[in-house]
Amino acid sequence: MIHYIENDYLKIGVKDDGAELTSVISKETGIEYLWQGNPDVWYGQSPVLFPIIGRVLDDVYYLNGKEYTMPKHGLFRKRKAQFVEQTSNSLTFKESADEETLKIFPFDFEVFVIFELIDKSLKVTHKIINNGDDTMYFSIGGHPGFNCKIGDYLLFDTNETLDTIEIDTECLRTGKTIPVLDENNKIVITKDIFNNDALIFNGMKSKTITLASDDHNRKVIFDYSDCSYLGIWAKPGAPYVCIEPWWGVNDSHERKDDISKKDAIISLAANNTYECYWKAEISE
Repeated sequence: MIHYIENDYLKIGVKDDGAELTSVISKETGIEYLWQGNPDVWYGQSPVLFPIIGRVLDDVYYLNGKEYTMPKHGLFRKRKAQFVEQTSNSLTFKESADEETLKIFPFDFEVFVIFELIDKSLKVTHKIINNGDDTMYFSIGGHPGFNCKIGDYLLFDTNETLDTIEIDTECLRTGKTIPVLDENNKIVITKDIFNNDALIFNGMKSKTITLASDDHNRKVIFDYSDCSYLGIWAKPGAPYVCIEPWWGVNDSHERKDDISKKDAIISLAANNTYECYWKAEISE
């Protein structure tokens, strides 16, 4: 089922499956800003990544000496979320621990995903609750894909000197980096830019990145807040780009003997809550 809310400027839709955003339409122009999905290209639209980003090495991780299997990007995106609440300007969904999740992620968690319309912006908040007695280790991330075309570009809000973190065909960090920006703020979307998978940045000075074009005045101004890593990705040559705020990162080929030692992992004490958000503003 798809749930809809709208205000004077925007109308959005969110699916029960994965609490996945499926539509962002400008009411002024009727333009759809979100990639509409195509299984021949990329079936996704805006999956929620939890409790890992990318892959763990060999699809396994360890906790207190026990081995667990975890699929790429975690468990949230392939499950049906519980619809919790609709207000005049928000939709709330929840995913909770159950017998199935405990087999691969042995924590008593709740993850709320809240979609909120604020004027011409969509704010998406992730609220993670540890209901268990032990510290919980996890990552969380967004993965929204926005319609665009080859030749459109992304602009950081200030000049940056950034390298992308190289990943291999197994979606694992190689330990190498590749220069992308040298005191510049513009990344042009070419048909080849994602031939080696995503661009992955950290240490950005900017707080926003804007999707823009020389062919029109429409923009998506994306606030990735305090994410530790920012992914930018699409299938090579495809007419969309994903802007991905990550509170976490892919594994490298270095084997860690416990998930608590995973790079950029979040640790959440028992009976505590963690919140993060991203926001997309439509400008026309």
